[in-house]
Amino acid sequence: MKPQPHHPQKAEISWNDFEKLDIRVGTITEALPFPKARKPAYQLQIYFGALGSRWTSAQITDFYSPQDLINRQVIALINLPKKQIANFFSECLVLGIYNEDGKVILLQPEKSIPDGAAIG
Repeated sequence: MKPQPHHPQKAEISWNDFEKLDIRVGTITEALPFPKARKPAYQLQIYFGALGSRWTSAQITDFYSPQDLINRQVIALINLPKKQIANFFSECLVLGIYNEDGKVILLQPEKSIPDGAAIG
């Protein structure tokens, strides 16, 4: 088995800090190439049910094509401030796991659940 890249454990946070994170399930409705990003990425629009849709940039081009992403449910942190990336504003952060080569595999629910459902 190949050794994992070193990602040291981060500092402990309080339960109160964890409760500040708004992590939700959403469905990708659009996936577009993002040629202006410094690293290969897509621009994704994700639908969070009653919370509406948000855009994000995701460096997930190693394992996913835009066609693979449409209608896929993902997990995202939605209460970060907007972040400008080139000429684009990212409004949430899609969550994934780094594999042994440092490439991202998306986190997603095991079963289909309503968009906007909170993770806790």
